[in-house]
Amino acid sequence: MLKILIPTIMLFPTIWLSPPKWLWTIMALQSLTIALISLTWINWPSETGWTSSSLHMGTDPLSTPLLVLTCWLLPLMILASQKHIKTEPISRQQTYLTLLASLQTFLIMAFGATEIIMFYIMFEATLIPTLIIITRWGNQAERLNAGTYFLFYTLAGSLPLLIALLLLHQTAGSLSLLTIQYAQPTTLNSWGDKIWWTSCLIAFLVKMPLYGVHLWLPKAHVEAPVAGSMILAAILLKLGGYGMMRMMAILSPLSKDMVYPIITLALWGAIMTSSICLRQADLKSLIAYSSVSHMGLVAGGILILTPWGFTGALVLMIAHGLTSSALFCLANTTYERTHSRTMILARGLQIIFPLTTTWWLFSNLANLALPPLPNLMGELMIVTALFNWSPWTLILTGATTLITATYSLYLFLMTQRGPLPQHIINLQPFHTREHLLMILHLLPIALLITKPEIIWGWWY
Repeated sequence: MLKILIPTIMLFPTIWLSPPKWLWTIMALQSLTIALISLTWINWPSETGWTSSSLHMGTDPLSTPLLVLTCWLLPLMILASQKHIKTEPISRQQTYLTLLASLQTFLIMAFGATEIIMFYIMFEATLIPTLIIITRWGNQAERLNAGTYFLFYTLAGSLPLLIALLLLHQTAGSLSLLTIQYAQPTTLNSWGDKIWWTSCLIAFLVKMPLYGVHLWLPKAHVEAPVAGSMILAAILLKLGGYGMMRMMAILSPLSKDMVYPIITLALWGAIMTSSICLRQADLKSLIAYSSVSHMGLVAGGILILTPWGFTGALVLMIAHGLTSSALFCLANTTYERTHSRTMILARGLQIIFPLTTTWWLFSNLANLALPPLPNLMGELMIVTALFNWSPWTLILTGATTLITATYSLYLFLMTQRGPLPQHIINLQPFHTREHLLMILHLLPIALLITKPEIIWGWWY
């Protein structure tokens, strides 16, 4: 664990001591080296259970894919942010990179934590850098409003979780993930226990986010700079799913009756947010709502507590992390050239940027879960597990899949096809840096087709 954590902490002196001319190059290279070293985690010596474990940090087949994804995204965020941050004074560039590096540090400690309280502290710590990135480097005048939404939604969900964890520690005597799953299941039958059960999950459902408590997400995404959107969509939403997977093992006896309203809300929300995507004019807003829709499926897969549901949820989380991050990068490259996120103003880009259209097509096909991409594997496993749990869910999941395909194709056709308007003929060509950025997003998705057992946990 320390072989990744120490180089990540060493990013801070690198940022503040590097010569300004080489700052971005050195940061990109060092973070890419960390990302490549993190791939060694994938080679597990044991089939199940924890490996490279110390008293406080460890990896297992559930946290490893998320840890590798976290490390992989930092160099990509640095590549994506370079153009619009490089014009600022050097101290602001260093502050921005420090925030990105601190986010990676907190996330590695959150996903690697073997104590639930440590996970909780790191889960909350990620809030501070994200909030500063949104409110300081956001695009529009609404960014303070978006930051306020983000802060208060997350804090309102997290306080009940803290109280629930302290109560659990009082009864179980330990909050170590290594041992708590072997503890005696508590018999939960009073109203207080039901409130405790809800408190344990509400913070994660807000973070995912569940439909109904999702209003902070489109605001935060639309206002955040590109790195903020990438880390929000790719990793911070997955913190919610990861936390739910860890807590569901503890909450099992009461879950059978309590999950019905949440699963209903998650699946209904997946349909509603997919439908909202069909009438979005704003490019980033559409991609943000599509994230809520995918996370609804993930929540459904986790809550039914079956091996297939868990596997599907983990696969879809990883695949969606790479896909949505790629889409936000593409939206940002379009915005940097046309200075507008309104889709109808930037049409027919295929004529002038044919290679970029290829990236758009691949990303959209991944988003609508085209076979044989891992997105399809995740969705298919969740849909099958939900159908096995209750055949009626097929109506909701089937409709979601159909609408997802519709809005993904709509997004592609609106931005890439059609006649080229006169006002965008004189655009700057795409840089090698941006093509490299897209390759580093889409290549892992393609490679995961060949070895999906890396990301399907131990539930097979």
